[in-house]
Amino acid sequence: MPSITLSNLHYSTPDAQPLFAGLDLGFAAERTGLVGRNGVGKTSLLRLITGDIAPQAGSVAVSGTLATLRQSVQPQPGETIADLFGARAALALLARAEGGEVSAEELADADWMLESRIEEALARVGLAMVPDTPLVGLSGGQRTRAALAAAILAAPDFLLLDEPTNNLDREGREAVRALVRDWRGGMIVVSHDRELLEEMDAIVELTSLGAARYGGGWSAYRARKDAELAQAEQGLADAGRHAAQVAREIQNASERQARKDKGGRKKAAKGDMPRILVGALKRRAEETAGAGARLAERKRGEAGEALAAARAKVEILQPLAVSIAPSGLAANRAVVEVEAVSAGYEPGAPVIDGLSFVMTGPERVAVTGANGSGKSTLLALLTGRLAPWVGRVKVVAEHAMLDQSVSLLDPAQSIRDNFRRLHPETGEKECRAALARFRFRADAALQLVGTLSGGQMLRAGLACTLGAPQPPLLLILDEPTNHLDIDSLEAVEAGLRGYDGALLVVSHDAAFLDAIGVARRVELGDG
Repeated sequence: MPSITLSNLHYSTPDAQPLFAGLDLGFAAERTGLVGRNGVGKTSLLRLITGDIAPQAGSVAVSGTLATLRQSVQPQPGETIADLFGARAALALLARAEGGEVSAEELADADWMLESRIEEALARVGLAMVPDTPLVGLSGGQRTRAALAAAILAAPDFLLLDEPTNNLDREGREAVRALVRDWRGGMIVVSHDRELLEEMDAIVELTSLGAARYGGGWSAYRARKDAELAQAEQGLADAGRHAAQVAREIQNASERQARKDKGGRKKAAKGDMPRILVGALKRRAEETAGAGARLAERKRGEAGEALAAARAKVEILQPLAVSIAPSGLAANRAVVEVEAVSAGYEPGAPVIDGLSFVMTGPERVAVTGANGSGKSTLLALLTGRLAPWVGRVKVVAEHAMLDQSVSLLDPAQSIRDNFRRLHPETGEKECRAALARFRFRADAALQLVGTLSGGQMLRAGLACTLGAPQPPLLLILDEPTNHLDIDSLEAVEAGLRGYDGALLVVSHDAAFLDAIGVARRVELGDG
């Protein structure tokens, strides 16, 4: 049976950051989702399995064949879909054969069904294209789907997918899910797409401590994690009670010793005890008090450490819950007005044509549509980076936009300095309190934005916009879930659930849109 076995695996990044130390992990011929925080080593694990990188110690044993879909498919000039399949030479041979330009030896090597098999594989991922289609003319999502079609045509024993639904429109996501659902070989999927993870036979969670396997898909995994949280919360309550009990015992012991010492002093003051005995009793009392104080301090320290560890475990497992100041948005105030707008980049080729919609009050609206339908163009219109050819665009002045790179933050500044720059009216105490609500406490608030992971950066962007004393009336988000780990994704959802202003989101992640309470969609057509 095909299998992948990692034994006593040790690996550190080129800058000496340890990722795996003694990792033992196995994969059978089933669909396995690989989850974990950004930077924990999910992509590195796939590269160790494929042999792209080598471990410093330990072994990787692969029984069976592999095919891989990487996170990004960047085309080179002149590349076509055929190149993704490694079929350029074979298709060129067929073209020459049809023109009678090949020898009998070459003709014996011709695969006359190759082109139709490529087109069938493309159709499985929802693409009606021919092999000589240039890659540069495809959207990022279309290139990803074409690369996935190439991987499945090879019929490997194990298919390794790294964030396969990133940048895909709804149709593309559904095509990938259908392919995963029907796959009967082995599959390892690195993803934060909860709908896709629901199709898994098992979930493997990577942490800094190693790997843990959970049977079933996303819902089963989440239920187990909720049970772990409940257990951790019980542990925190027990640790709190123990710390309080230790404090009471120390206080009682201190009071008993104080009463005993007072009695001894009274007896000595009467003068009916020899001086040498008084001195001995005093020394013994001091030694007893000192030993008692040391024991009390040790007990107090142990109880405090246990309480801190229990609290840290709960915070790790517990989803972020954020309290955000009211935006003050009136229920009947228009925040976005788009009237009969047409716009584009080349004369005569509108990307958006005749679009109209209005957002009133604290509405939550998703902008959806196929790749290339004009979502990025609409955002450029709303933020004033692009002027409409015809029609009118009006957006409330008190708005903020978080794009995929969170460009409102200066990467050379700390999170704290960015907050103070964006909200100069706030004091240091207000700033630190706002950042702490998004779990940027103490020194974490002093991290340079340029050193943050994608999930941390988006959380910092939310902290610097929604954490203000007066949040914006409208928040615009562009594909906020791309490249986020599950923990970061849930933290972002919690932040947005606590926001009472208007929300306009470009996203194809249905689970995310449901979690933040989107009630209306503006569907953009092809154009």
